[in-house]
Amino acid sequence: MQVGAAIVASRFVVAEVPPLTLAMLRYAIGFLCLLPFALRTLRTLRPQVRGRDLAAMAALGTGQFGILIALLNWGLQSVPAAPAALLFSLFPLLTLLLAAGLGRERASGRLLLGVLLSILGVGLSLVPKLQAPAGGGWWGELAVLASAAVGALCSVLYRPYLQRYPTVPVSAFAMLASVLFLAVAALAEAWPARLAAITPAAWAAVAFIGVSSGVGYFWWLYALKHESPTRVTVFLALNPVTAAALGWAFLGEPLPAQMLAAVVLIGAGLWLATRAPASEKRQAAAG
Repeated sequence: MQVGAAIVASRFVVAEVPPLTLAMLRYAIGFLCLLPFALRTLRTLRPQVRGRDLAAMAALGTGQFGILIALLNWGLQSVPAAPAALLFSLFPLLTLLLAAGLGRERASGRLLLGVLLSILGVGLSLVPKLQAPAGGGWWGELAVLASAAVGALCSVLYRPYLQRYPTVPVSAFAMLASVLFLAVAALAEAWPARLAAITPAAWAAVAFIGVSSGVGYFWWLYALKHESPTRVTVFLALNPVTAAALGWAFLGEPLPAQMLAAVVLIGAGLWLATRAPASEKRQAAAG
């Protein structure tokens, strides 16, 4: 739900704050929210941290919090909130495929059926684009889809580090790495000069995005520490529903019938892809 709300807020402000600058501000605020709590565990944690783990967590943070959001913000410049959220909802299925490919989870026929249903749902959401005259390109949709793929890969690769170290400092360090990366990348948008021109309404939206991201991604990484990537990312199915409802309520974006049908198809695909087999249910009941 936080992701869906942040997509709508980003869509509201992205015309005034460029994509890289918005991503940098988002995680700078999120980092500041987490920093006081991370400092509490820093003293005891420091001797245990391996240098290669720091490098890996910095790379994952840059991908999860920097590249992902930059791509998503680029896409939101041309893609409305609800279709963007639908494309981004492929995140769990991409996670399933990557986890299965890396041997972290077992793929099944139910997974394949879920993938097909979700792809059908995304295709249905893009019917107006498919029927429109040529022009405008697909860069926005491709950017949103690429952001979901980056997030899926990072979610699968995060788990060993989250099991080795406490969640709060890992979250804060990952965000700090992304902020440093984005601060350099956003120089192309002249972000130091742009900050003074941001309106109070835009700052309010940026503050909401940043604070909710700090809290949301802490719980995201906490969940990844204790559950499989698939069971965590499946809850992103709430993302398109939230974004569609808030986009309609606050941005005046249309809510056509095929969008609602696409949400149903993607939800059904996610349910099928992550539903536990009957044998696992019997084992859980017996245990």
